[in-house]
Amino acid sequence: MRRSRRLWGPTVVMTSLALALAACGGGSGSSAGAGETNPDGAVSVYGTEPQNALVPTNINDLGGTKAIQVMFATLVGFKGADAKPFNLMADSITTTDSKVYDIKIKQGWKFHDGTEVKAHNFIDAWNYGAYAPNGQLNTDFFSNIQGYKDVHPADENAKPATDKMSGLVQKSDYEFQVTLDAPFSVFDIKVGYQAFAPLPDAFFKDPKGFEQHPIGNGPMKFVSRTPNQDIKLTRFDDYKGDDKVHFKDLDIKIYSSQETAYQDLLSGRLDFMEALPPSAVAGGKYKADLGDRLVTGHLLEISTIAVPYYVPGYSNNLELRKAISLAIDRAQITKTVMNDTYVPADGYIAPGIPGARPGVCQFCKFDPAAAKEAFAKSGFKGKLTIASNADGGRKEPLTAACNSIKNTLGVECDFVPATDFGQWRSIVTGKKLTGMGRSDWSADYPSIEDFLNPIYKTGGSSNDSSYSNPQVDAILAQADATADKDAAVKLYQQAEDLVAKDLPSIPVWSEKGVAAKSKNLKSAALDFRRMPDYPSIEVLKK
Repeated sequence: MRRSRRLWGPTVVMTSLALALAACGGGSGSSAGAGETNPDGAVSVYGTEPQNALVPTNINDLGGTKAIQVMFATLVGFKGADAKPFNLMADSITTTDSKVYDIKIKQGWKFHDGTEVKAHNFIDAWNYGAYAPNGQLNTDFFSNIQGYKDVHPADENAKPATDKMSGLVQKSDYEFQVTLDAPFSVFDIKVGYQAFAPLPDAFFKDPKGFEQHPIGNGPMKFVSRTPNQDIKLTRFDDYKGDDKVHFKDLDIKIYSSQETAYQDLLSGRLDFMEALPPSAVAGGKYKADLGDRLVTGHLLEISTIAVPYYVPGYSNNLELRKAISLAIDRAQITKTVMNDTYVPADGYIAPGIPGARPGVCQFCKFDPAAAKEAFAKSGFKGKLTIASNADGGRKEPLTAACNSIKNTLGVECDFVPATDFGQWRSIVTGKKLTGMGRSDWSADYPSIEDFLNPIYKTGGSSNDSSYSNPQVDAILAQADATADKDAAVKLYQQAEDLVAKDLPSIPVWSEKGVAAKSKNLKSAALDFRRMPDYPSIEVLKK
């Protein structure tokens, strides 16, 4: 996230961890098979149907991100294993006050249509993403750039004064300056998120045509997309980045069933899955199935259950949220249903992110007596529901959570399935939930800020609960404007403490990171976003 990136897999969600990852012990592992590699080989990976067209400012789900991530190169990249930031398209990003950033880009980089990437391609793309009438999902990522309010008024019915943010100024073909409303020490990392990717001139000439055939500047270029079937990409041989791929063709296969995908992987018809189905996880079966094809990683994600404030019966009912959270036996579910591939969560920041602390959520312990007491105070009548896409192994742990609530509180609780992740996210972003909903998040970039602003700030881009607390907003704004990184982290922690008291969403678990590769691959790794680390993939020569 963000979802940001909102995640699709077994109780997974959105984004962030990087600055201090070297100190967190992050990392991933994949046994490398013996044999000669085929640099022109083909790779297939598990996919889910994207919610929208493949435009970086309008994609924040994992299904779409899996294609966007390798089609576009941003100013900053993140190492797959530990999320360490590095300059990718940026030649330099400098600032003296964390408010005005001078950005120089590398020369000679090309879009897939052969046109050179220049400073105006970033400025135009960011203005497009921010401009309210364009209705882009990731618009909030640009909100601290000076002039955002002029292109995106707080009143959704107001007409923007302009379509260009005053904080973006082109200095030359390869240099531009960004002025923020206030100091923001995370900005030089935040620009590594996909929403900040450049767009070619061709996009602005024909946006609808672009949606049919997107043009990026990353290591792989678009070939075709067949809805609910696949997205095909091929290597861009003129790519100049350090994150080149070592194969030629990529097929992102869309599955409605993770079980089917897993069988395809075992039989060699699919090459990579970043998560395993419940049937493989049960009893640790996957260990015998996969052997040295098991891939482990260190993920920066958190799974929560959102309690929408706009749903009658749930809204403004803190005692109900407490009761639900206290009634979920996280330890038992992660052990028996998820087979120790997840760990219980008791905070809102993914473990491994600088500033993450254990035990922030005091209501995240299984306490049947306290749960019953809170439920009695809530006055809630009726049936509880938890909705989610049912594919990707989501159904089983959430059904178990419902059963735990039912057994503890004596209230009916049902899992409500959506057909796929795209439909699910449309329900959430359309504010059409009728009960609780899965709301997982995986880091877009390694910062505690990425786990708070998009999800818990009033009007945040991934605020699934429609949560609003002016005090939280004020502290987040203060943290955003604090140039000193350590001081900013302490303020973000204060905001997390307030969120934990309000419980707009209920933390449930965090994924350890278990993936699988086929016998066709010599090597493959899992990145911190729970996606294939494309540069690590090598294909065995047959």
